[in-house]
This record gives sequence, C-alpha cells and structure tokens, in this order.
Amino acid sequence: MIKKYVFGNPFPTDAVIAHVDVCNDPLPFFEINGDGDFFTCLSDNEIVYGLGEQIRGINKRGWEYVSWNYDNPHHHEDTRSLYGSHNFIIVSGERLFGAFFDYAGRITFDIGYTNKNQMSVRPEKPDLCVYIIEGADEKDIVRQFRSIIGKSYIPPLWAFGYGQSRWGYKDENDIREVAENYSSADIPLDSIYLDIDYMERYKDFTVDINRFPDLEKLASDMKNNGVHLVPIIDAGVKIEEGYDVYEEGVENGYFCKNADGEDFVGAVWPGRVHFPDFLNPQARNWFGKKYETLTKLGIDGFWNDMNEPAIFYTEDRLEETLRHIHKLSQGNMGINEYFTFTGMVAGLNGNAGDYHKFFHNVNGQTIRHSDVHNLYGMNMTRSAFEALRKIQPNKRTLFFSRSSYIGAHRYGGIWQGDNKSWWSHILQSMQQLPALNMAGFIFIGADTGGFGCDTTEDLMLRWLQYSLFTPLFRNHSADGTRKQELYRFSSVNTMKEMIKIRYALIPYLYSEFLKSALDDEMMFRPLSFDFHCDKEAINVEDQLLLGDQLMIAPVYKQNAKGRYVYLPEEMMLVRMKKYDDYYTEILDKGHHYVHCELDELVFFIRKDKVLPLYAPAKNTEEIDYASVTLVGYPQSSYTLLKDDGICPDPEESLCRITLEN
Repeated sequence: MIKKYVFGNPFPTDAVIAHVDVCNDPLPFFEINGDGDFFTCLSDNEIVYGLGEQIRGINKRGWEYVSWNYDNPHHHEDTRSLYGSHNFIIVSGERLFGAFFDYAGRITFDIGYTNKNQMSVRPEKPDLCVYIIEGADEKDIVRQFRSIIGKSYIPPLWAFGYGQSRWGYKDENDIREVAENYSSADIPLDSIYLDIDYMERYKDFTVDINRFPDLEKLASDMKNNGVHLVPIIDAGVKIEEGYDVYEEGVENGYFCKNADGEDFVGAVWPGRVHFPDFLNPQARNWFGKKYETLTKLGIDGFWNDMNEPAIFYTEDRLEETLRHIHKLSQGNMGINEYFTFTGMVAGLNGNAGDYHKFFHNVNGQTIRHSDVHNLYGMNMTRSAFEALRKIQPNKRTLFFSRSSYIGAHRYGGIWQGDNKSWWSHILQSMQQLPALNMAGFIFIGADTGGFGCDTTEDLMLRWLQYSLFTPLFRNHSADGTRKQELYRFSSVNTMKEMIKIRYALIPYLYSEFLKSALDDEMMFRPLSFDFHCDKEAINVEDQLLLGDQLMIAPVYKQNAKGRYVYLPEEMMLVRMKKYDDYYTEILDKGHHYVHCELDELVFFIRKDKVLPLYAPAKNTEEIDYASVTLVGYPQSSYTLLKDDGICPDPEESLCRITLEN
C-alpha cells in the first residue's frame, strides 16, 4: 500500500512516474516539528536500510547522511555525501515501512547520529512529497516502490563483459596496445574506455586528431575483434569562439544563467565552461543530439562524468581567494593563517555557495540550481538516453553516469564513483549494492582495483573475485597511479582465470539482471531480506544474496587466507580456480571459517538450487549457450532468461530456457 503526502510546493522531480493519489490523512510513522523536520523514534532492534549510494554499511543507523550530489573521491567513514542522492529508506523491526522523500535539494538524514534512538529527516525547504509504503516484507515494499518509479535500464549484453579503462590512455597507440596485450594474454575483453584524453582540449563531442587521427577506423578495428570503445562525456562545455557546441548553446539560451541573466561561468577540465540547462527540455534535446557526432564514428556506449555538476572554481571566488592568500602570505603565517590558507584553496572545489549562483529555466520559470541540484546528473543521462533512442532506434546504447537521483535508473546505470585502491572500498561497494537495487539501479559496479592510489597485486585479485559478480565489471584507474591492466601482473594467469569465470557466469548474471529489471526485483539482497526470523542473518553486513541461487562472501582484507561466513541455511560451497576446475562441499547452517587462497574464487549455492556455467569466450558475442554445465544440488532446475542483447525492448526477443540438473 502506497500513500503520497504533499508538503508546500514541491518541484516535480520525475522520480515517480505512476499516478499516486494524494492522501489527506495525517502522515504515519513520522512527526513534524516546528522547523519542518520529520522525525521518528527507533527501537533498539529496528534497522534502517537504503539511501542508495551512501557509506557505513547496510544498516544505516548511527550516522548523518546528506543527499547532495558531490564530487568526492575520498570515501572515508566521515563522508556525508557522495555522487548520488537516493532518498528511499526501509525501517524494519517492530515496525515495517518504506519512505521516499522526493526532494531535489539538500536533505539530511540523521539516523541515530544526534540521538541514537531517533531518526530525523531535514529538507532545506518545506517543499516535498513523501511516499509511505507498507507491505508484507522488505522485498514487497521494494517491489511496490519500484512499480511507481519505472522500469530499470537494460544495457546491451556486451556491457556485461570485462572492460578496461584508464585516465591516461593518451592516443590511439595506447588503445591498440591494450587490446593487443589482452589478446596475447588470452584474457577476454569486451570494451576499452576513452577518458578525457581523446578530446580536443577537453571539449565535449570533439576528437583530438593528433592523438586519434581516425577514431572511426579505430572503433571499427576494435569492434572487428569484439571490443567496443566507450568514450566519456563531461557536463561542462568549454567557452571558446568557433566551438559549435559553445556557440549553439549561447545562441539558443541553452546554458544555465547567473543572477544577471547571463550564461553562468564555472571551471572544470577545460577551464572556463558553461553548464547546459538539462532541466530545460529544449536544451536537453539539443545536447542529446550531439552524441550522434560519436555514434556516426561507430561508438555505441558512453559514460557521463563530472555531472553533479563538479565545479573546480568560479572566477569571483577564485579572485577573492587569491586576494586573501596574497594578504596572508605577506606576514608571518602562523597556524591559524596556515589553516585559513589551505582551507580557502580546498574550499574552491565544489563550494556549496557556488551552487546558489546559477539558475535553470523550467517551463519559463527561473529556478535556483541549489533547489534542484540533485537532478542535474539524472537529466544529463536522460538527454543522452532519449536522443539515442531516436538516433539508434534498433539497438541499445550503453549509458552509465557518476551523478544520479531516483529516476535516473530508467535512463542508464551508474558506477560507484571515484573510489580508491583501498581494501575497505571492496566492502563499501558491496554494501551499497542492495540499497542501489532498492532504488532501481541494477546496472552498477565499482572501479575494480580502485581508481585513485596505487593498487597491489593481491588487492586486484580480491577485487576481481568480488567484481566478477557485479553487472558493470570495469577496471579503471587514474592518471599518475600504478598501471593496473591485468597483463602487467605476475599473477596474470590467475587473473585470466577469474575473468574466464566471469564469462562462464555471464548468461546467469544477465538472466538474473533481466529478472530484476523486468519484475522489479532486487538482484543483490541482504541476508535479512530472505531470512527475516534469523537474528544472526540480520547482523551480517559482508555477505549478499545474488538472485535466488547464490550467496557471495568476498575476501576483503589484506593477507587474509580466508574468512568467516554465516550460512542461514544449508548451502553448497564452491571453490573454483578455473571455470572447469572446482570443488564443492555441502556445509550446514551456521558459522564456518572458509579457507580461500589468492588464486581461488569462493561462493555458495543455496539449498536445492543450481547454477549454470558456460564455456568462456573471448567476448560476449562468442558465448556458446549450448556449452552449459550445471553445478549445484541434484534434482534442481534453473530458468534462464535470454534475449538478443541488442533490441531496445527485451520482451521482443525474450525466451525462457529451463535447465534441469
């Protein structure tokens, strides 16, 4: 049962696309104080799930979270905001209900931070919709919520293959070298990503012809070997005379404005930029059509970045900062002056005050950006998705984004931001998966190996053993960090076998993805969602159920040769070194220590379930669906969903194949 409550004059976010009648009864579960804050008391045994891309575990109690899309590569425990805002929670325990706070500006969730037995939700302004959902269990509440926010995006099948990326592939030779080295090492590969270096001076929809003299031929050559090129597109448009995107945007009024009605100026990679007004349908349509510049060259996948939007600085704040720094540097810089100095420099990037300085045109109405900030990245991805459905109507295009709001799941996937090569970020990524699924985001994954910092060989192996289960499987790293293409490591043969296991699993993973997307289900779930009465299961935060067949429990600690797991029911342990070299053992319900060497993948098949494995291929196009082997319990079966992996509507080519063990 879903009830909608309206407060003030909410901005239409387009997160909810199904009609829900407004309820005039008192809001259940929450009280509202004089400041417009929503608050509720929490009993000791109540768990709070959700908030999508946020830190601090599956149970969100004990911290303060701020929904404010923010370019923050340092995902420490004290982080309050990341790249996406997903304001959906489920409270489970003595009470069971879901709540979606549909609000596009800054909103704070204090979940036992100020008072450990109280949750308060504080929007900056009292203009929002609140949806309260009651159901039989957590999965039922998720299904109901997903039914009103729309079906999840489904990418092409090749997007489930392994992808190699790096900020730092400077030219065509780098791309060809990566492809050749993966082929020589016999490591399957479906995509190579182009970061900002392919552009002419970081200008969207341009190609640096000195570095990439013939991108069309490069894309064609790669595709002939089963490899797709996936370029990046950033939100900021460089201010430069003669640059068509800039000149068209200015001429047609497609950029966000400042308080004087002039095009707002910020700064990102190219320096001074304007930001397209993605909340304006005409601007959104115009920018989306620009993707055809690259699809004509054979590109059929994109990742949208810097679309919180990230702002390195604004000119007035930079000028003020430089003036103040000059003043500070004239005298003896003691501790107070030094911290003022460093604080002002650090405060240039993503300064909250800068988001008050520009405005959107929404149906002729001027809207301050800070009031709708969290919708910007969503509408950038929407612009691409809607345009490419017209430009390439007969096939799916890969889209995923860094910034998002609930509703963006209809237009593309997300990656979990610019993480680090830290062991803790394996666990952090895994703990975000169920909450993102709750909000409709299914095509998700982390930068395998870590984006920032220097990875290590053992960290890369353990990360591969986790990421090979996630829909988006991309190895991505930052310029200046250790190069982490798999063929560079002494354990390349072990890494190769992990990638081959991924390809053996792709038909199953894609099938579970389709079931989740088409039926509003969760691909990844906490154990507690299936084992409600098991007090041990409720407290497990480092194991997940994957579909109805598997439980994953990755090793995420340095030098660990295994880990403790809790089985809420009898399960089959699978210890796999190669897709066709594995050992199985039935383990009883309860606590177990499971040994796991660096060259082993360990996972679990649930009681009376079976897992289909296929012969690996060098890319998704060559997977042989006749090569299936079933691993698991005897007298069990699995229904495999399969389509052509291309058609925009998977129902048109969908088939169900029953596999019996």
